[in-house]
Amino acid sequence: MEKPAYRPSRKDTLLSRRYIEGLIAEGKHVMIYEDRVLKVDAWIKYHPGGDKPIKHMVGRDATDEINALHSQEARERMPAYQIGRIEGTWTNFLPPIQGGKFRLYTEDTCLSDEDSTAQESSDGSSQEGSIPPSPTFDPVDSKRTVRQRRPINSNHPIMTKDSHSQLKPAFLDARTQEEIDFDIAKYPSLDTAKQEEIKQKYRELHNRIKAEGLFDCNYFCYFIECCRYTLFAGLSYMFLCMGWWATSAFFLGCVWHQLVFTAHDAGHMGITHNFHVDSVIGIVIADFIGGLSLGWWKRSHNVHHIVTNEPEHDPDIEHIPFFAISHRFLTSLKSTYYDRIMAYDAPARFFLKFQNYSYYPIMMLARFNLTALSWEYLLKGQAPRRGPAWWHLYLELVGQVFFWTWYGYGILYKTLPDASSRIVFLLISNIVPSPLHVQITLSHFAMSTANLGVGESFPQKMLRTTMDVDCPTWLDFFHGGLQFQAIHHLYPRIPRHNLRRTQKFVLEFCRETGIPYAIFTFYDGNKEVISRLGEVAKQVRLMEECRKSIVEEGVFSDHHH
Repeated sequence: MEKPAYRPSRKDTLLSRRYIEGLIAEGKHVMIYEDRVLKVDAWIKYHPGGDKPIKHMVGRDATDEINALHSQEARERMPAYQIGRIEGTWTNFLPPIQGGKFRLYTEDTCLSDEDSTAQESSDGSSQEGSIPPSPTFDPVDSKRTVRQRRPINSNHPIMTKDSHSQLKPAFLDARTQEEIDFDIAKYPSLDTAKQEEIKQKYRELHNRIKAEGLFDCNYFCYFIECCRYTLFAGLSYMFLCMGWWATSAFFLGCVWHQLVFTAHDAGHMGITHNFHVDSVIGIVIADFIGGLSLGWWKRSHNVHHIVTNEPEHDPDIEHIPFFAISHRFLTSLKSTYYDRIMAYDAPARFFLKFQNYSYYPIMMLARFNLTALSWEYLLKGQAPRRGPAWWHLYLELVGQVFFWTWYGYGILYKTLPDASSRIVFLLISNIVPSPLHVQITLSHFAMSTANLGVGESFPQKMLRTTMDVDCPTWLDFFHGGLQFQAIHHLYPRIPRHNLRRTQKFVLEFCRETGIPYAIFTFYDGNKEVISRLGEVAKQVRLMEECRKSIVEEGVFSDHHH
């Protein structure tokens, strides 16, 4: 019997850039991973990290982001969603969630594409909505440079009023371009060849770090951590029994401060590297002991790792009306994470004027905000209901009941004698962990928020938007790994106890690629943050003067900005 002729798998079909654009125009979630074209619509509703990280990768080469944030097992499942392949260097699209525009794939438009870097097959046999029999992909010329231009953003300020009746002085627009120009001059060229070289060196660095065993967890370090947690918890219980309410609350706050670092490790699968085991560890710590939702944190934090320091997209820097680390927040941006306008309204104009002075007082109360966000996540259906993490919501709800039983009922209500002692205990226990919130914001608040476009590589963007904190080794327990945020953003799954050893490899990588490595002492880092907040506060006051001038005289009078 004659064997049938070999037919290549549809997954090996070469897909053109123009055809992929058409799929995205139809609403498909398509991305590139190691030269494979993935269509993940069937997976997005099951993704444990939520849909937002995937949406930010649509139309992009997501190879480095996927490798950085996913386990080996998760990466091995990627080919199941493959619909084709590409050849050559992929030039990223701007994802639809970020405002990218896409055209449907039709015969009469695919051949007249001025902006496309790919050409379709000459037989014209491609049909809209189906995989063409043999489209070709012309590699992008590696010598072609990326055009340096201001990112198109309808929210950029002009000298008029926007739909929210906010004055938009032109100096804000000039300031945006100034920051972009500064970063372009300071960091390696966005030339395609240069960014591809950086990507290649980054992947080589990954292999070196893996060979050094730095992805392997040192469990003895966690034994030491557990001894510290037990000591603080024991002291809190002892002083509670003695009636020293404030002292007991202090040590309980120390427990929460220290445990968050391990929850962070678990959320990144940095302990056992097993999704379910690390998830349970994280939920026990965050929900059962700390009263915060690990699921909420992961949903928010995964987006933060993808679009770090982008004002419209990164929830970790979206704190209007209390803080604005970029002048761009003064234009009522729309948050793609919260799906709402971050209004630059009267409360924002009031608080932002002195945000450099209110920074530490507000950070002291930040844990209450995290509690509110946790309950919003758990009660508003933001948790995944299907997929591998479907049961996490129910375990978290059990954890919240457990937490408020021992903390709310057992301590605050049953043990403490009166309202004043309850308030004192509540405030102290929640304020003591506040250095954590300073540590978290420290690594990003003072760094660049400029958008250099879709041509920037993942490692360069992470190092441009994140700083490290220089501290002696004996203080590592206090910072809990957050002092190596730049290294952590490059390789989120490296256990935190190995980050200091990883630093020398990253420094070498930065020297080879020419990417500046930002590192400050804790004191100097705080000065940088306060300076940034003060700079934006000054811009707020300047805008207020302009607004008053217009209201009073109808013109700018003697103010020339």
